[in-house]
Amino acid sequence: MRTTVATFACTAALVAGLSACAGDDEVLRTPDGSVISTTTTRFAQVNIVGAGRNYSRTCLAPTAVDPGRVDPTRIIVTDPALLDSLCALGLGPQVRAITAAPGSVPEYLGPQLGGVPALGDTPDAAAVREAAPDLVLSTPDTADRLEALTATGALGKAATATIDLGADWQRSFAAVAAATGRSAAGRQRIEEFTTEATRVGRVMDAAHSQVSLVRFTPDETLIEGTSSFGAQIMSLVGVARPAPQRTPDAVVMNETNIADADADLIYVSYEGDGGRARGQDVLLSDDWLDLGAPSWKRVLSVGDALWYGRPGLAAGWLVLNDLKESLNGSSAGE
Repeated sequence: MRTTVATFACTAALVAGLSACAGDDEVLRTPDGSVISTTTTRFAQVNIVGAGRNYSRTCLAPTAVDPGRVDPTRIIVTDPALLDSLCALGLGPQVRAITAAPGSVPEYLGPQLGGVPALGDTPDAAAVREAAPDLVLSTPDTADRLEALTATGALGKAATATIDLGADWQRSFAAVAAATGRSAAGRQRIEEFTTEATRVGRVMDAAHSQVSLVRFTPDETLIEGTSSFGAQIMSLVGVARPAPQRTPDAVVMNETNIADADADLIYVSYEGDGGRARGQDVLLSDDWLDLGAPSWKRVLSVGDALWYGRPGLAAGWLVLNDLKESLNGSSAGE
């Protein structure tokens, strides 16, 4: 079994824009400033990567506005998926409301954004006036919420921008950076991330580890391809994938193709309670345990919302930290 690489935290990672993480040394770092320890929380004989993670450290340090651009100080978003980019730009404190149901903010964005007032799909004028936005960010999928905001008559002179959250998460992030007057800072944040991802791949010799992705949903077990968010981050790091998993689309795993899920290491995840129940059945089955990686205790569980949710740079750092912590690890108990 490959020896686990010693990894250390980048104390200033999320405080100083992560630029310190782009050095040329051989030390792996994560944002919380502490030595990475082996995860002991387990499910179905599999260690959970990042269990107990402190999400209060997710959002990055504030960024500077571009010269000559207006700096928005009060922002409303109509789609919780936009919050990731604002978090990565250090603009969390400027977000004053979201037009969504309570509980819509992804947990990984932490208490700063989790506590933002949720105005619902049809906010009333008084709530909008209290938020007093100077910028409203929307998406094509939430155009009706933008219309509801406008219909209150309380937006005043607030600027609006519609962001297309397509498959290219880096382009979406750049669009949010541009809408908030931070194009230069946005480019710098992406450069910092890709530089660190490349360095992590080199330090951990990622190209010589074949890693499989298996996702349990309530209805089926999926052998993932290259299009999911976690798979894209692994590609930036340079992690190799088994030959059957080098196409974009996921395929349903069954008794005839279960061997396609095998690799040096398998990351599994569970979508909701139904996925968790399915995962427990599969992970304890004879067919699964007969595969190479399970028999070598080389199966680890990762967060489904991070690896398969609507992606962004803030989530990208957390996925990268999962890889730092676990790429050379195992699911063996202590």
